[in-house]
Amino acid sequence: MGKMLKERLMITGCAFAVLLLLAAVSPRPAKPAVPARPVMASCLNGMTICVDAGHGGKDGGARAMDSRVWEREMNLAVAKQVQEKLEQRGVKVIMTRTGESTFSDEKREDLTQRMELAREEKADLLLSIHMNEYRSRKESGPQVFYRMGQEESRLLAGTLQSALIETLQPEKKRSALAGDYYILSMEIPSVLIECGFLSNSAEEKKLLDENYQSLIADAVADGVEEFVRLRTGLDGEKQETGENLLSGEEASET
Repeated sequence: MGKMLKERLMITGCAFAVLLLLAAVSPRPAKPAVPARPVMASCLNGMTICVDAGHGGKDGGARAMDSRVWEREMNLAVAKQVQEKLEQRGVKVIMTRTGESTFSDEKREDLTQRMELAREEKADLLLSIHMNEYRSRKESGPQVFYRMGQEESRLLAGTLQSALIETLQPEKKRSALAGDYYILSMEIPSVLIECGFLSNSAEEKKLLDENYQSLIADAVADGVEEFVRLRTGLDGEKQETGENLLSGEEASET
């Protein structure tokens, strides 16, 4: 009995060793891949859009009256949200800056380089993100600017203004306005988007909120999509939407 028991123990031990060996060399199940962020079905798919976060570096832009946050920081935060929303719709986004650094400390040279980047990347549109301010703290509401005489930019400004009003429901419903801004002297449709007034306490709080910034970005993406539909004739009956939010006045760069 002793000899048979030893043999059984040896056989059991060998079998266990074989099982351990097989477990060691058997391929482990692969970890599930992290799903890629889905791309929405959109008429923007395949487009290249330059998103410009206004100011930067030594040029802080306006400064919020209460929080004292510089405009350049808020512009970048919103621009990154716009980048994300557009990329979800299949757009290749070119950012003129992703941090505080700029092309040059000289403002005109910096803007020239930003525009040159858009040209080199063959951007279809340019969106310049800014925050507004005024000596009166009562002024509020987003406003989009385009260059006089550029009809496609004018249409883009109108669809963006409409989308911003529809999404944000601001107390002051402004019209898109012609503006003499250097960044708008591109050959492609280009607009400057003033997201709201840093000089208005209530609006400043909203503009600092990430959820509100996300709403702005949603509105920008929707406005661009509506522009493309109108330009390509896919939704021509809605062209009045943008036209009704255009002003014949003109603003000058300060």
